Amino acid sequence: MKQFWLVKQEPSAYSWGDFVKDGKTAWTGVRNYTARNNLRTMQKGDAVLFYHSVVGKEIVGLAKVVREAYPDPTAKEGDWSAVDLVPAKPLPTPVTLDEIKRNPKLKEMALLRLSRLSVQPVTGEQFDEILRMAKG
Repeated sequence: MKQFWLVKQEPSAYSWGDFVKDGKTAWTGVRNYTARNNLRTMQKGDAVLFYHSVVGKEIVGLAKVVREAYPDPTAKEGDWSAVDLVPAKPLPTPVTLDEIKRNPKLKEMALLRLSRLSVQPVTGEQFDEILRMAKG
């Protein structure tokens, strides 16, 4: 069954534009156990919301998991994982953190409850609501 996720990235480090230009990326560098376990739960074909953190604070695009968890090649020590993602499409209108906070249908979203978590699950209902909001 398809699952839904949100990944966070500072646009100054790796933006949606960088991701689109690259066409594919290994989602590496996650050093939080909960986020790592979320990466390990991702399955090929899962849908992913791409969130610009710190600057912008908005969901800007949709991605897809194309390779399931494997050992993170950037990890010098420890048991860390990575997945491969490809960009699917930009959102017609980015959905800001403020808009998410104001939407009662999204009040339980992990983005609001676990704000520092870089890889987080999203329910199907939350995912659909974000897409509805992105249509402007």
